[in-house]
Amino acid sequence: MRERYVAAVDQGTGSSRCLVFDRAGRIVSFAQKEHRQIHPRPGWVEQDPTEIWTNVEEVMARALHEANLDPSDIVALGIANQRETTLVWDRHTGQPVHQAITWQDTRTDRLVRELTAAHGNVNVRQLTGLALATYFAGPKLRWLLDHVPGLEARAQNGDLLFGTMDSWLIWRLTGSHLTDVTNASRTLLMNLETLDWDEQMLGMLGIPRGMLPEIRPSAEIYGEASGRIAGVPVAAALGDQQAALFGQTCFSAGDAKCTYGTGGFMLLHTGERRVVSDSGLLTTVCAQVADRAPTYALEGSIAVTGSLVQWFRDNLELIGSAPEIETLARTVDDNGGCYFVPAFSGLFAPHWRSDARGVITGLTGYITKGHLARAVLEATAWQTREVVEAMTADSGIVLGDLRVDGGMTANNLLMQFLADVLDVPVVRPIVAETVSLGAAYAAGLAVGFWSDLEELRANWHIAAQWLPNMDGARRERDYRKWRKAVARATDWLDDDEEYEIAEGGVGRGAGPLAGAPKAPRGA
Repeated sequence: MRERYVAAVDQGTGSSRCLVFDRAGRIVSFAQKEHRQIHPRPGWVEQDPTEIWTNVEEVMARALHEANLDPSDIVALGIANQRETTLVWDRHTGQPVHQAITWQDTRTDRLVRELTAAHGNVNVRQLTGLALATYFAGPKLRWLLDHVPGLEARAQNGDLLFGTMDSWLIWRLTGSHLTDVTNASRTLLMNLETLDWDEQMLGMLGIPRGMLPEIRPSAEIYGEASGRIAGVPVAAALGDQQAALFGQTCFSAGDAKCTYGTGGFMLLHTGERRVVSDSGLLTTVCAQVADRAPTYALEGSIAVTGSLVQWFRDNLELIGSAPEIETLARTVDDNGGCYFVPAFSGLFAPHWRSDARGVITGLTGYITKGHLARAVLEATAWQTREVVEAMTADSGIVLGDLRVDGGMTANNLLMQFLADVLDVPVVRPIVAETVSLGAAYAAGLAVGFWSDLEELRANWHIAAQWLPNMDGARRERDYRKWRKAVARATDWLDDDEEYEIAEGGVGRGAGPLAGAPKAPRGA
């Protein structure tokens, strides 16, 4: 009997990929294609939905071809996607009415500030688990309705459909206008308790309900694909970070993962309990498998992790490639008292300070480029500790270990330092493609390819583990210094420097969550 497989599309910020997995969760084939990033103005970031769909079709066909597979060999397709990226298309023709506005785009800064001044964030957090911010899809949709001629009337007439990237792909594959609970939870429009569109939030943003997709579980059969993979059940959709949590088999309260790429995204599973954060975190849906109860997570986003290494390479030119930073950092035994707070466009979780800017503190004549390299790497670990402390304060859950993925996990010095400052084991799995694996796992569960979560847990294996090995007194002393450095990074921009991204500026509005309210001083 011929073996069967599960495919996953990972539609990311920079590229679209398709991976095929076998029953053991091993990668059978892989295809990838990048797409353009369009920057009409400073702070504006767009993508072409038609280009992305064409690329997705191509990588699906290539992944099957390279493994010598037919669509009949694939039992299900799962989708993982960049979250919050917003697009609108014509219900009748299927043509996008505007480029997709990505999650990084900050053109809604003024709108978000006006909404925050008028409504505040307390009720918004209670309803959605989020704060009013440029990051999320709802304000981006409102911007499109306000600024694209004729769009508001067409939306009111029922001629337009809204979706995040999962909805766009599901619609192109199956003809159904759907989204899943994880992606809907990132719009500022879904009620976390009812898992339905919230009338109060729709009214606040002036969004016609008729253009919104139906909200469905993350793992269930949405329909059969047409086109190049005709007949394959499309059976899962998850936002990329929730997919990574699923791929890391973090299925129980207390499980946590952090993905380290350009930035860092940490999610702590809180089970069926919704924890509304008082510490600068977001409450989001982990997943919902078929008709089971949904599970939730606390999420902390770190703006700058891997991109700081890129900056160190490209702007300071102290290394020739990203991996060289570990070699340079190992030329010294510690940071020499030097700390680097990479608030290039403000600080994200748990501070949410859009007035912050990057600082290097503790400089003396003793400091060398090796110490700077250490400080660059250590910044990622210290920022992670801040998020972990906020999660513990909100949830009461004490972290047992941290599962990690993403490009920075190849840096052994950083991973050891991370284990040291968190005082917990840090673990990297054998299959690094956790986003795609999570989408595949959810789709396979939906069609019965895998029987239950325990079978998926059995597929998870450790590739590397780092155990804490730092004196507790030193850990707390160094963390105290880090917090001093963070305090010096905040309150940098003055009121007379605040100007709108929409006017072509790059001031206080810069950064994906620039619209988040300014935290109290000293927070």
